[in-house]
Amino acid sequence: MKFNIITLGCKVNAYESNYISESLENNGFLFCDDLKEADIIIINTCTVTDTSDKKSLKTVRRARRENPHAILVVCGCSSQNNKELYANMDIDILLGNKNKSQIVNLIKEYIEDKKRYDFITSDRNIPFEDMFITKFNQVRAYIKIQDGCDNFCSYCIIPFVRGSIRFKNYKEVLKEAKALVDKGIKEIVLTGIHTGSYHDSGKDLTDLINDLSKIDGLKRLRLSSVEITELDDKFLNMLKENKVFCDHLHVPLQSGCDEMLKIMNRKYDTTYFEDKINKIRSIIPNIAITTDVIVGHNYETDELFQKTYDFCKKINFAKIHVFPYSKRTGTAASRMDGEIKENIKKERAHKLIALSDELEKDYYNKFKGQEHEVLIEEIKNGKAIGHTSNYLRVEFEENLEPGQIYTRIIP
Repeated sequence: MKFNIITLGCKVNAYESNYISESLENNGFLFCDDLKEADIIIINTCTVTDTSDKKSLKTVRRARRENPHAILVVCGCSSQNNKELYANMDIDILLGNKNKSQIVNLIKEYIEDKKRYDFITSDRNIPFEDMFITKFNQVRAYIKIQDGCDNFCSYCIIPFVRGSIRFKNYKEVLKEAKALVDKGIKEIVLTGIHTGSYHDSGKDLTDLINDLSKIDGLKRLRLSSVEITELDDKFLNMLKENKVFCDHLHVPLQSGCDEMLKIMNRKYDTTYFEDKINKIRSIIPNIAITTDVIVGHNYETDELFQKTYDFCKKINFAKIHVFPYSKRTGTAASRMDGEIKENIKKERAHKLIALSDELEKDYYNKFKGQEHEVLIEEIKNGKAIGHTSNYLRVEFEENLEPGQIYTRIIP
């Protein structure tokens, strides 16, 4: 039988979908590019914004419309968050975020008995659902080392749909990374919902990074995201010594205004954030610091937004991922007054995106003409496209092999 899998949302979902795909192939199922030709369609959904929910629901409806006879499997954050909506759709196997590792068995059972499966638990205290992959569908491989979040930022639904923090076994992470490197993977990205909280067997994230860096053949190690409060002295010392860890950190800011950070229930202020970034840059002056910022959160006035804009400019990020605030029912922000009009959110988003474009261009230009190692990821329109350690996206009109690292001058 042939299957197709559609992944929406974050790197954690991408990793889980990769595991599901590999598990299906190991059990004799064949991947199929064409949705209409697939016997099984799996959709891994996202709920981080209202737009994510709409896209997830639209994707499920389209899949059923285009292939009414396929076994339709839906899982992930949107189905976890909107069980009633999905329960009334024509779905054969409906999950939330628990039992994703059991999808192959559930499909086999459905093929046998044709009984609809519907299981979504509201329990936050669930164990880490272990998955293990030996190959990845991209040149840069992800490993999920952590799941869940206990921070409860005012705007965020994720703690409600992903549960409490929990972690992958330390030795299993090392074993999985080695399996991927043995298959030719040069770069690994450690990912999770709250990746920086990782600890297991008396060891923390920094210990894990250092041990992973010793794997023969692993050229690069990267974090998907880490909170500013988790960049302690031990981590900073690792940055000084570790030659495998990339010159890039994605550190969510969310707001560059202390008043808004309190409203958002973030665990730092702008002074703390700036001081920590300055310490990092004292170790690696040209490190790429990228970030996330939410605009238009409840109570954000023009003046408070301007503080965020000015702070982002001052920190001089290499790139800013900008998100207009999206109301998520059940969060603290969804019960707040002071809602911002959609047109104002859009205006602020456009202004901050324009700043990001300017900062990104300035950062790139600092490295023009310099020699850097580039991991080639794809060949497109006759061009080899890849990224440097500090996450510059570069293109070369050369016949280079994806998955390999080349030393080239930044054009």
